[in-house]
Amino acid sequence: MYKKQQYVFNDGRPVMATIRTYTEKDFPGLIGVQRESFPPPFPPDLLWNEQQLQSHITLYPEGAICVEIGGEIAGSMTAMLTTIDPEHPAHTWEQLTGSGSINTHDPHGTSLYVVDIGIKPKFRQLKLGKLLMEAMYERVVADGIERLIGGGRMPGYHRYTEQLTVEQYVDQVLAGELRDPVISFLLSCGRMPVSIIPGYLADEESLDYALLMEWNNPFIR
Repeated sequence: MYKKQQYVFNDGRPVMATIRTYTEKDFPGLIGVQRESFPPPFPPDLLWNEQQLQSHITLYPEGAICVEIGGEIAGSMTAMLTTIDPEHPAHTWEQLTGSGSINTHDPHGTSLYVVDIGIKPKFRQLKLGKLLMEAMYERVVADGIERLIGGGRMPGYHRYTEQLTVEQYVDQVLAGELRDPVISFLLSCGRMPVSIIPGYLADEESLDYALLMEWNNPFIR
């Protein structure tokens, strides 16, 4: 079981946050996080259900964490182990994660793959997403995993499709000329771009694209 407490700041006032492994009793709160974090047009059939959550805590509890504020589950993050061929990184989210069930989890995988991360909107000013990402980096280091990796949605892209190719959009986000809610957040967490993946997820806002992004274990050469 993973558990860590630290202060975050709300308008300059310290607030205690608890980052910990999630368990079966947390399922209603986790489903609530999903509903608030991914409103329409995000496909509702991609939101967690109890069967998937049970699979997460059974197959790889080390990758199932949440963050609590004042006893309320404010966000969650789920990961699994896999190995991605660096020469052929293209894949779909459903294919790699077993449609979110993580029944494709490989105990001998060399990469910690981010299946999902979400924070309730009312808590986003507390930067809890970074806390969850840092907790997963700690897992990577503690277990000697080569890297953390995962596809980042680009929900801002649908506003620019008539002016920019997806490559141009990503280049402008990386250059700081545009801000994407997900890609810019992941960059602020230390994630580095690997490649653009078409057809990653049925996602109207991203036009089904994702940017594969990684964080390499600095203690492994």
